[in-house]
Amino acid sequence: MNILFLVGRIIYGAFFLLMAWNHLGPASAGLVGYAASKGVPSPKFAVTGTGILLLVGGLSIITGFQPLVGIVALVLFLAPVSFQMHNFWKIDDPQAKMGEMTNFMKNMALLGAALIFLAIQTPWPLSF
Repeated sequence: MNILFLVGRIIYGAFFLLMAWNHLGPASAGLVGYAASKGVPSPKFAVTGTGILLLVGGLSIITGFQPLVGIVALVLFLAPVSFQMHNFWKIDDPQAKMGEMTNFMKNMALLGAALIFLAIQTPWPLSF
């Protein structure tokens, strides 16, 4: 079971590392524009800050190092971003609404999984 837990952590954490790369790497300009279009104040700072949260969270989940810090980072990302960026209830266009609803629900599932990690006693198996 420990190996399955590790594989699950790697899959879950790698998702956040990929998102961190999007926030901190060459694709960040598009995210900054999207954040600005959603009314986020200081969108470049917000995208960089959330990228750091994603990086910390993803690395922590994968390695098992300081998992509480990583979970908090992911919760601090997922909760506000979901409601600010994917507020499908404010969108009239059916196609755009569906896309935002899908992203909102995905983030809620990811948030739920992050909270489930809180129930796992530390230190986690196969962790640094």
